Amino acid sequence: GQYTHHPDATQRFFVLGLAPNAARLSVRFWHVDTIAGMAGRFARWFEDIAIAHGPKESDLLSLLRLQRACALQGKLDNLPPSLGGDIMRSILTGAVYPQTWLQAAIRRCRAEQEINYPRAAAIKACLNRMATDEKEKLTVSLDPENTNVAYRLGRLFAVLERIQEEANPGLNATIRDRYFGAASSNPLAVFPTLNRLKNHHLGKLDNRGRAQNLEKLVGAIIDGLPADLPFPPNLPLVEQGRFAVGYYHQRQHASTYRSNSEQETTA
Repeated sequence: GQYTHHPDATQRFFVLGLAPNAARLSVRFWHVDTIAGMAGRFARWFEDIAIAHGPKESDLLSLLRLQRACALQGKLDNLPPSLGGDIMRSILTGAVYPQTWLQAAIRRCRAEQEINYPRAAAIKACLNRMATDEKEKLTVSLDPENTNVAYRLGRLFAVLERIQEEANPGLNATIRDRYFGAASSNPLAVFPTLNRLKNHHLGKLDNRGRAQNLEKLVGAIIDGLPADLPFPPNLPLVEQGRFAVGYYHQRQHASTYRSNSEQETTA
C-alpha cells in the first residue's frame, strides 16, 4: 500500500512572510508553532468566514477573493498594501483581524448597496474575532433568536425589500438601491418611511394569504426590538456590520420567500 507520513502534532511548523522592498525582500513576519497549533488556527479561520450562501458558490473563499470583494472596483491596489499580510498574521496568531478590513467591507456594502457572499463572510469574520463572549458571535445562517437591534433591523430591511419585489415584479431598483446606506447607519431617519412604503406594497399583493404571511414575518422581527426605541438614531461601524449580516442572512433564508406553512407544503 501507499506510504502515508503522519507527522507528530507537536512537531514545529514555520511560516515566513516576505514583502518586496525596492530591489530587496523584507520580512513581514516569522511565525513558529506546532502542527497541532497551526491546524487549530486555520480551522478557526475557516469557521470565522463560514456563512450561508447559494448552491453555486464555493464553500471555501480564498483570501484573495475576500480582499477583492472589499476593494473599490475589485482591485487590490485600492486597499492598504499591508492588509493581506496583516490578515494572515491574525490567522496565524489568533489576533483580531485588522480594523481596516472591516471598514473596507462596510464601505463597499454602503457605496455599492450590495452585500454579497464574500463581503458578508469578511464582516462576520471580523465581528466574531472581536466578540468577547460566545453570545456575541454571529452564526453561519439566519439566527431568529438574535436580539441585537442592528442585526434585526438588517433582517427587517431584507423582508421589506422582498415585499416591494413581490408587489412590483420585474422592478429594476429596490429600496436597497436608495436606502441601504441610510438605513444601516441612521435607522430612525429611514425606517418610518420604509414602513409606510411597506403598507402600500402589501396592499398591491393579489395573494392576501401571502401578504398576511409577510406581515407576520415583519411583526415577528419587530417584536424582538426594544419597544421604547426600535429604530436608533444612528449605528456605529460595528453595528452597521451586524445590520449587513442580518440583511444577508435573511435574504439567504427560505422564510423570506415562503412562510413556514408554505415551506412544509412544498417540502
